[in-house]
This record gives sequence, C-alpha cells and structure tokens, in this order.
Amino acid sequence: MEMKGCRLLVVDDEALIRGSLREIFEYEGCTVDEAPDGKKALALLQKNTYGAVFCDIKMPGMDGVELLEKALALQAVPFIMVSGHGDIETAVDCIKKGAFDFIEKPLDLNRILVSLRNALEREHLVAKTQHLQRQVEEKYRIVGNAGDFGTALEMADKVAPTDARVLITGENGTGKELIARRIHQASRVANGPFVEVNCAAIPSELIESELFGHEKGSFTSAVKQRKGSFEQAQDGTLFLDEIGDMSLAAQAKVLRALQERTIMRVGGEKPIAVNARVIAATNKDLTAEIAAGRFREDLYHRLSVIVIKVPPLREHIADIPLLVNYFIGQLSASMGKPAVEMTEDALVCLQAQPWAGNIRQLRNVIERLLILCPGPITRSEIEKYL
Repeated sequence: MEMKGCRLLVVDDEALIRGSLREIFEYEGCTVDEAPDGKKALALLQKNTYGAVFCDIKMPGMDGVELLEKALALQAVPFIMVSGHGDIETAVDCIKKGAFDFIEKPLDLNRILVSLRNALEREHLVAKTQHLQRQVEEKYRIVGNAGDFGTALEMADKVAPTDARVLITGENGTGKELIARRIHQASRVANGPFVEVNCAAIPSELIESELFGHEKGSFTSAVKQRKGSFEQAQDGTLFLDEIGDMSLAAQAKVLRALQERTIMRVGGEKPIAVNARVIAATNKDLTAEIAAGRFREDLYHRLSVIVIKVPPLREHIADIPLLVNYFIGQLSASMGKPAVEMTEDALVCLQAQPWAGNIRQLRNVIERLLILCPGPITRSEIEKYL
C-alpha cells in the first residue's frame, strides 16, 4: 500500500522516540504530527483526520489505552500501540478495545513499516468495500410506492423479519428481484448470501445439478465436486426466479428439500442439511399451470405462505416521474455526462404508454434517449425514439 502523502500521528512522552518515528515516516513520504501525551493527542484527533496513529501505552496523565478508547469514539483510525512493558495480557486488551496492532520496544524499523502498510491496506479495503456496498444498494434501490406497488412493498417489509416463504408474482420487468432483495436485506439472514437461480435460463437436464450440486464423476463433465445453490445459500436466501418454468422432476426434488431441509447432490449418497430461506418468483399464473399439470400443487402451497403481487408499471404511473429522474441520474453518471431535464409534456407522454416491458422497458427507453438526445428531452423526441 502506498504510504506517500499519508498523515500520521505519533504519541509518546519520549521526545527521542517521537523524533525517530518522525524521521522514519517522513522518509517514506508521510506527514507527521506529534503529541507528548494523551490529552494533546486527543485535541489533534478532534481537529484532524489521520491515516494511522502510533501510540505509546505508558504515559503520564491519560495513558494510551484510555486515549485509544476516546479516539475511536471520534474517528475510525488504525491505532498501533507501542510499549516497552509489553506482555500478552496488555496486547490482548488493546486489540479487544480496537487497536490494529501492538509493537514492543525497542522498535524495529521493518516491523513498524510492515504494520503501517497493513493498517493502511486494511483501511483501503474497508473503504473500497463500503463503496462497492453503496453501489450495490444503489443498483437495487426501489423507487416509487404508488398504489398497489406501495402495498407490495408494505407486504415485503412485514414478511421480511419472519422465516415465512414468499412467492412473488408479476409480469416481466416489474421488479420482482428487487422485492426479493428488499426482503433479504431486512431479514434475519441479511448478513448471509443472496443466491439467485433463474430457472428459465437453465436447461432441464442441468437444473438439478445447479440446485443441489454434484459429486465428482457423477456424469461425464463432472470433473470435480460442486456445491449447488441450496448449499451456497446456507444461512442466507435462495431466490428461485421464474420457478414456473422448472421441470416437474426438479419440482419434486425442491419440494423434498423444503419439507426435509436436506438435499442430495447428483451422484451423492449422503443427505446434506441445508438452511436457506427460499423466495420464489414467477411471471406465470401458477394456478393455471397447476390445472394444466405443469406445476405441482403441493409445491405451490409450500412456496406461497405469503404471495406478493407486483403490479405492472401501467398500474402505478404516478411513479414514472420518480423512476425517470432516478434513471437519468444513474445512467448519466455511468455515461460520464451531465444529467438532462425532461419536459412536463414528455413525462405525460411516458405515463400514457402501455409499458409491456414495465420498468425494465422504461429504463431502456431513458438510456436510448440519453444517448440520442443532446438536450432537454421533449415529447417529440420520446415519440420519435420510443
């Protein structure tokens, strides 16, 4: 990790040690502030942001451990504790209270630099993870709550904290996956994985391997053992999208997995316990599929403890202006161009459309308009490029 330009704080009551650390860090391109005691260090921490703090433990007045606790309440900064009276108990106590590392005196140059690099690397990874998390949250953010769409969101929020299985129904492009993710994020397994399986996209002869996994050598191309989606979703959520397209043979095995909470890998001999919350979605009328003999009624009742019906976009057109503004902002940022405005008559035009492809179609239309229209989007441009 690059240290150049990093601002550090060195806290020690011995001027010689402060000076030595300053020389080491300034040679690496860092900016260094010094404090001879905990009180002055705390004042600096209240005014400045630091990449890391090197802090002595034994100091007059406020010692290093007390400073550590007060400082971490102000900012999340890596503390590297330094002591000439080090023992395991002290080191463990510091780590428990939030210190990143513990170094004994006399100080070793390589040990100091390695610890600093590791601390900066961790902070970089934490910041990157938080950035990616915000990107994911923004990507799957639900916009709008008008009419029956708001009712669907309310149902999702009510069922999320429970263990009840949920069946989400609605046309293609209405946001069924977003509802499923909303339920997962507000559930008791939110910290677990969210595993999505598109049942319509997987050939019927491969769906069992996808869901339940397989053992090495169980079929020609099974060159190694593979965990299926049920196992991958352990202590999380398994989202079975387009479950109405699943074969009857696979339906029977899914039903057994739900009943017994165990699965059997293809070619396996021992049952494997699974604990994943199952959310299913479909664009089909499953009652009609049951009547036609294409879907198992017993599986339907297992999946549909709660049924959430997501209305098509044409039934909550009051959300279209919100969706348009959201898509313009999101897509403009991804294209690296400033956001454009849309006239009122253009919005009225959009609200009058049938939207066979629902929200997904609306997003595609906005992207097309942003690419082809140089300025404010007008009604005539929508009629031209819709």
